[in-house]
Amino acid sequence: MDAIFIPQLTKAPERTEEIQVQEFLPGLETLTPVRGFVRVQHQGNFLQVFGQAETIITCTCNRCLQQYNQRLALNTQEIIWLDETANQAEDLPLEREVAVEDLLETLSPEGYFYPSEWLYEQMCLAIPQRQLCDRKCPGIKPVAASNSDELVDRRWSSLENLKKQLPES
Repeated sequence: MDAIFIPQLTKAPERTEEIQVQEFLPGLETLTPVRGFVRVQHQGNFLQVFGQAETIITCTCNRCLQQYNQRLALNTQEIIWLDETANQAEDLPLEREVAVEDLLETLSPEGYFYPSEWLYEQMCLAIPQRQLCDRKCPGIKPVAASNSDELVDRRWSSLENLKKQLPES
C-alpha cells in the first residue's frame, strides 16, 4: 500500500481515497492475507479513517498451550488530527507527563498517511488478549505415569528424565 500525501487528498473526489487490501502485512503473522479496505477522508483539520478487514491468525491457548486458528475481524474508525507541530520530536524530554486530552493521533497537514501502518496497528489491537481455544478449555490434563497411578503433568517429563540421568547422592 502506498502512502497518501495529505495535501493531495484534498483534490480527490469527495476528498476521499479508498484502498482495497489483499496482502500480508509486514510484522503480522497471519495464515491468510489481510482482506478488506481502508478509506481516508479529509475533513479540513482532521482525517477520518475507516477500516474493515479480516484475516486468520494462529493463537496459543493460555490454558492448555495448544495452537488454534482464530478469525480476526476488524471494523473500526479513527480521527487523526492534522497539526503543524505533529512529529516534531526535537527538544522533547525522554520522559514527560501527558494529560489525557493530549492522547490524540496527529499528523502534519503537509505529511503522509501510511495506511499499511495504520491497518497493522488496528489488527494488532484486535488480537484477543485472552486466548482460549474453547470457552470450557480445562487446561493441561495430567496423565498417569507408566509405572504408577500418580498423575503427572507432561510438561515436567523432560525434567523427570534429566533427574533419572543424574547420579544418586
